[in-house]
Amino acid sequence: MLVVAEATSDGATGTGYTYADRATAVLARDTLAKVVVGSDAMGTERNYDAMVGAVRNLGRDGVASMAISAIDSALWDLKARLLDVSLVGLLGPARESIAVYGSGGFTSYGREELTSQLAGFVALGIRRVKMKVGREPAKDVGRVETARRAIGDAELFVDANGAYSRKQALELARVFGNLGVTWFEEPVSSDDLDGLRLLRDRALAPMEIAAGEYGFHPAYFERMLAAGAVDVLQADATRCGGVTGFLRVAALADARGLPLSAHCAPALHAHLGCACSRMRHLEYFHDHVRIERLLFDGALTPVNGELTPDRSRAGFGLKLLRDEAQRYAVDIS
Repeated sequence: MLVVAEATSDGATGTGYTYADRATAVLARDTLAKVVVGSDAMGTERNYDAMVGAVRNLGRDGVASMAISAIDSALWDLKARLLDVSLVGLLGPARESIAVYGSGGFTSYGREELTSQLAGFVALGIRRVKMKVGREPAKDVGRVETARRAIGDAELFVDANGAYSRKQALELARVFGNLGVTWFEEPVSSDDLDGLRLLRDRALAPMEIAAGEYGFHPAYFERMLAAGAVDVLQADATRCGGVTGFLRVAALADARGLPLSAHCAPALHAHLGCACSRMRHLEYFHDHVRIERLLFDGALTPVNGELTPDRSRAGFGLKLLRDEAQRYAVDIS
């Protein structure tokens, strides 16, 4: 479910969103809106802190953080629109475009569908692709072999979503490494920081261990970094507090000298990817690409494996297609 937030001031409207559920929309409307309505549209940091304070007794993680994320992104979009600049122009660009990796390869796919989708990413000029593993470990090596044949010499990433035990992950890291896998995402649970560190220490170069997509606040990322658990830190602006939260995570990665990668929501992350100096790439996730193209005018298409924000469009450069969105609207009254 896509939860969309809008913020208006002086005739301008900012748009933000998160991938969450009905409860997130209700919390945004009933709890968070009242602490930002009537505030200074330029005061994004103050509004962020006010929303964090408003959920203190509800709990910061999960639904609350995703609701904050949607509203914070809308407020940053509004701020940029009031100034008539793109979001990356407002933040200051570190680069003109940001690399993407094609993401899909779901465990429910048969070999033909897996081959078609991953080869399709490469045909678009995307030189990194990611597939899911872990649902049926006994089949994973064969599926990765299929993917390798499908994509030729493009980089191959795998994402286990924390499905393996430590020993399973260690053995599969060895096998996957021999098949040219260079990125092993959540080989064990992202809550198992010692396990991630074990994999990071044992996996042979060039394989990198990545995690962080389930982080909702800076303290989560700081614990992961302090444990030395990852080679590449992931963050998701639709979960970690919108633009404000993402920038705070980027500062933590910068302080540790680690690269950062954005999880999913490519239409939201393109500007952030070009503004954050440690950003390596972002996830061009099949399902989110489909949704964002359906519901927003201005969703970007990669060229030569990179997304380039349109700096002639203010804010994120997105416009909600209301008629199309109305077809899928859910009543939260």
